[in-house]
Amino acid sequence: MPSKIIQDLEAISKDDAVAYAVGDTIRVHQLIREGKKERVQRYEGVVISRRNRGNIKEVVTVRKIVDKIGVEKTFLVRSPLVSKIEVVRQSSVRRAKLFYLRDRKGTKATRLKAKVEATQSDS
Repeated sequence: MPSKIIQDLEAISKDDAVAYAVGDTIRVHQLIREGKKERVQRYEGVVISRRNRGNIKEVVTVRKIVDKIGVEKTFLVRSPLVSKIEVVRQSSVRRAKLFYLRDRKGTKATRLKAKVEATQSDS
């Protein structure tokens, strides 16, 4: 019999999920517990990989640059500790995993081509 936590996670509909892809810059709101206190910490960076997409065990890896050092953090998307995911900027990439960003230095480490939104004109 599945545990209460798994039942709660399965009850979350997929409609609540935010549409983001690899290469997008997202902001993850994570609940941090320090003793008796709770606060929400934001982590903003580029999505370099997604695993188990559409599954209850979906995992996303986000990378950002802090003081010229690359920092990666992996989040369990359906976790109760992840309160919200926002898409900040969308980028157009040709790969499913962006591990090549690890080798880049300086401003090229976060530079990705912006996604061009197709607009239809009524002529």
